[in-house]
Amino acid sequence: MKVIGLCGGSGSGKGAVARILSGFGIVHIDTDLVYHEITSRPSACLDALRAEFGDGIAPNGSLDRARLRDIVFAEPFSRERLARLNQITHAYVIEEAERRINECRLNGERGVIIDAPLLFESGLDSRCDRVIAVVASRELRLARIMLRDGISLDTAKKRIDAQLSDEALSAKADYTVTNNGTLEELYSSVKRIYLEIFN
Repeated sequence: MKVIGLCGGSGSGKGAVARILSGFGIVHIDTDLVYHEITSRPSACLDALRAEFGDGIAPNGSLDRARLRDIVFAEPFSRERLARLNQITHAYVIEEAERRINECRLNGERGVIIDAPLLFESGLDSRCDRVIAVVASRELRLARIMLRDGISLDTAKKRIDAQLSDEALSAKADYTVTNNGTLEELYSSVKRIYLEIFN
């Protein structure tokens, strides 16, 4: 079974690439969804986040992501706060992702996608046979983030600036998909990479 890492900054279009790969029969593990699942109910991860950022981030036993985001990205912005958030969450997300990878292996799947915005920062890239980076222009990414998440331009800029640059991701990845065009162009690029990896 081949494990494909999929990374890209906010608004790059990772989700669209993952959907295309899923259409080829590759199992998709979305680490954002894993994170949401383990923080939407009482868990060791949620306990650790509350201990670090206060009980106010989970007033009803489920993570209030907007409150946590406001704390982490509060002015003045602190990379230490963001690093601490990632340090806490990565361990729990990696544990669950590895459990799902092993389950796929036991089920005889031919491939699995590990969709992780912080693939390299979390160390999940070490579990991957190949890594695909998805990149897009800053202007497009900002527009997509604001539309998708209903946030301000300033907040969107902070989110992008807190992540690895497209250049850094491309330098670390085996393949780079540039997602500035149409869905048809994106499909063609992803299919070409899929065929190279699996054939």
